[in-house]
Amino acid sequence: MDYNKTLNLPKTDFPMRANLPVREPEILKKWDDMDIYHKSLEKNKGKIKYILHDGPPYANGNIHLGTAMNKVIKDIVVKYKTMAGFDSPYVPGWDTHGLPIEQQAIKTLGIKRHEVSPVEFRKVCRDFALSQIEIQKAQFIRLGVRGDWKNPYLTLRPEYEAKQIEVFGEMAKKGYIYKGLKPVYWCTDCETALAEAEIEYSDVKSDSIYVKFRVVDDNGKFKGIIDDSKNIYFVIWTTTTWTLPANLAICLNPDFEYALAKYGSEVYIMAKDMLNNVEKETGLFSPEILAIFKGKELEGIKTKHPLFDRESIIILGDHVTLESGTGCVHTAPGHGEEDFIVGQKYGLDVLNPVDDKGYFTEKAGKYEGMFYEKANKVIKEDLEKVNGLLASKTIVHSYPHCWRCKHPVIFRATEQWFASVEGFRNEALNAIKEVNWIPAWGEDRITNMVKDRHDWCISRQRIWGVPIPIFYCEKCGKELINDDTINAVKELFREEGSDAWFKKSAEEILPKDIKCEKCGSHKFKKETDIMDVWFDSGSSHAAVLEIRPELRWPCDLYLEGSDQHRGWFQSSLLTSVATKGKAPYKNVLTHGFVVDGEGRKMSKSLGNGIDPADVVKEYGADILRLWTVSADFTSDMRISKDILKQMTEAYRKVRNTAKFLLSNIYDFDPDKDMVQYENLLEIDKWALYKLNMLIKDLTESFDKYRYFDFLHIVHTFCVVDMSNLYLDILKDRLYTFPAESKERRAAQTVLYIILDSLTRLIAPVLTYTSEEIWSYMPHDTKSNYESVQLAEWPKAREIYDNKDIIERWNRLFDIRKDISKALEISRGNKEIGHSLEAQIDIYASEEIYNFLKQFENEFETVFIVSKVLLHLLDDKMPQGAYKSENLELGIKVSNAPGTKCERCWMYSETVGTIKEHPTICSRCASHIQ
Repeated sequence: MDYNKTLNLPKTDFPMRANLPVREPEILKKWDDMDIYHKSLEKNKGKIKYILHDGPPYANGNIHLGTAMNKVIKDIVVKYKTMAGFDSPYVPGWDTHGLPIEQQAIKTLGIKRHEVSPVEFRKVCRDFALSQIEIQKAQFIRLGVRGDWKNPYLTLRPEYEAKQIEVFGEMAKKGYIYKGLKPVYWCTDCETALAEAEIEYSDVKSDSIYVKFRVVDDNGKFKGIIDDSKNIYFVIWTTTTWTLPANLAICLNPDFEYALAKYGSEVYIMAKDMLNNVEKETGLFSPEILAIFKGKELEGIKTKHPLFDRESIIILGDHVTLESGTGCVHTAPGHGEEDFIVGQKYGLDVLNPVDDKGYFTEKAGKYEGMFYEKANKVIKEDLEKVNGLLASKTIVHSYPHCWRCKHPVIFRATEQWFASVEGFRNEALNAIKEVNWIPAWGEDRITNMVKDRHDWCISRQRIWGVPIPIFYCEKCGKELINDDTINAVKELFREEGSDAWFKKSAEEILPKDIKCEKCGSHKFKKETDIMDVWFDSGSSHAAVLEIRPELRWPCDLYLEGSDQHRGWFQSSLLTSVATKGKAPYKNVLTHGFVVDGEGRKMSKSLGNGIDPADVVKEYGADILRLWTVSADFTSDMRISKDILKQMTEAYRKVRNTAKFLLSNIYDFDPDKDMVQYENLLEIDKWALYKLNMLIKDLTESFDKYRYFDFLHIVHTFCVVDMSNLYLDILKDRLYTFPAESKERRAAQTVLYIILDSLTRLIAPVLTYTSEEIWSYMPHDTKSNYESVQLAEWPKAREIYDNKDIIERWNRLFDIRKDISKALEISRGNKEIGHSLEAQIDIYASEEIYNFLKQFENEFETVFIVSKVLLHLLDDKMPQGAYKSENLELGIKVSNAPGTKCERCWMYSETVGTIKEHPTICSRCASHIQ
């Protein structure tokens, strides 16, 4: 008789090998065919909404690992919330305007911006942006991200642009929009102003120079102190030599002490506390201190600019510090925010001798026509010629760069449109307090940024974007913006899009009979600047959440990288508070950046970049998704080939657990074969308690946005609780007991419950694998959903929380660890092979003996040996017995008596005693009667 045929061996079509790169596209097609997105929404229609608002990625180039990680985390949030019973639509979006798209259109298509009409150029940009969206969309979908991909929001769409104009108009109406001449970050390469959010810092080499400004009018302050006032100099320090042509003053701190320090024949005025530092930098030494003055006593003294025929006056400002330099600050109101502010106080001109491209104008005198960087050398040489240069050296320091073209930027005063953050700063700070920031440090970070933020420069000197909807009187230059003009532009954009601004004249756009409020003229011209792209995306809370009927304002969650505290989080906050008085979000979750296995930033020069498309092609999207939650993503996430291999191994453990569960319920019908809880074996109840803990732990973690707990929690359950314990012990009952026996059906009941719950629990993360499992497993009538994504999130059951059972069996499993160690030692000594070849004699203290006695009928099954004998511990423990390190326990391993049963592989003295079945044990014989 072939006893293998009498065993209940596992049967399933579920493939052992994942082969995710091949299977995932098949599953993706299934989802597309069934329209899984709208089916998931229909299922929860009318329930409480949970809205995650998608921060729009920039429509330029393939996605990178950071973008992939961001989208996957969002997908996990939405899928979990949907399964948890919320109406949770996901509307993806794209940021489509701005300089990078202009640059790519010029580069890729060979367009010359100034040689085509604005409308034609904008069409090229639009077409390029739309082509990039299609590329990125396909890549996001391949990651398994579920969303309304057929109807995303785009910042270039007419309805979006119209709402953005409305936001701008509301801010203008409240007096928060103004035009002013003040220094802003300016990129000479891109020829446009930049916002703070568009600045990144990198190290550069610069000249560090000390420059002398000779006193020409001391207001009598130095009378009697020094006879020759012609040799008294205020010494300034700067690393931006090119700004010296714009110098109009020298600023001192009113409360610092300033020394008249004589070095040889010249007297230098510097902060007393900076003298030692300056001496180290310049080589000066042993000064004679002639006098000490408070900074406020020196106000109004006049010095001569070393290179120009004009005076630089001594002024006072609290921004002067003793962190570096001389305590005497070179002040050029046209090239610095603090310089501008203090210059306004003293009525100084806003001198800016640098044009849009970074070249000096006629206001720079002899330096006219020079590029500002190249002028550094000439200016320094001229200072040496006129005895104006005290010292010079080269230093490396952090300097602002344009985040698009990566070139250094400058501060230059130009007329720009600003949003007055000062006008609603306190409201913004209060709104921040009402938001739940995850991690908590995010609140302090954005609070400090808003607290210290200057007014927001919102104008850009480009073409591809939403025009600033302001008109100017051709006669007197007065700006025209009111409810009528905003409504006219808004409705025009809603109908025709913002291209209409460039196609139509001011008269064609404006309401009839409108006139200048100042001079009464009817002739107007249009503003030529466009809005900052951060104003575009920062208006999405209004242009998407308020417009889309399936969404809601405010939303529940913003989820982006930690750099967005100064970017989208902040621009959204500012436009929302300015127009509505509160934040557009209830929760803000931030993640870190992706770095390589050694923690280094990924870069082409290091060659350490990894393309998400390559990961998906080699390993499958589920491996990338698993990596996303493998560590605390609120900090930087490391990735490398080795880490991906680790993810593959962890994935395999989860998949194999699911395969075992699935393969052992091939003949189980949950509608008729389920065994009631009270009829289950104790070890089955232990397994359901562990399942309950899995559900509770994972639900709590997901509710707290701790998705990075997933791998540890699920991996521990699958490997430690299931594979190493319960499933290992269960094999004998599953394979050798009669197919219809209550013991086997009890085991299958638990396997089914565990598989059903586990498949749902992993669905938000392992979205493809869970779908594959769901398609192979049996379902009861109530949960026979077309997709696991339409199933409910599992709930812990109170009946499973049987603490008495869990305590007893956990203790038994602790003892099992010592038995496993003893078996391993014997196996290493080649005394036994498989554990079923063993007999174990347990020598236990009276208390442990009495505890173990109650499990006596289950010893062989739990310890997976052929025979177990239990003894009270005494002084006669056999030689060679293993002694527990923690328990009063000894284990002696020996060869089990009897012969190996061909059916269950256990050694038994009953093998050969049954005439009809001479090669199997009596227990197996009873199972096949």
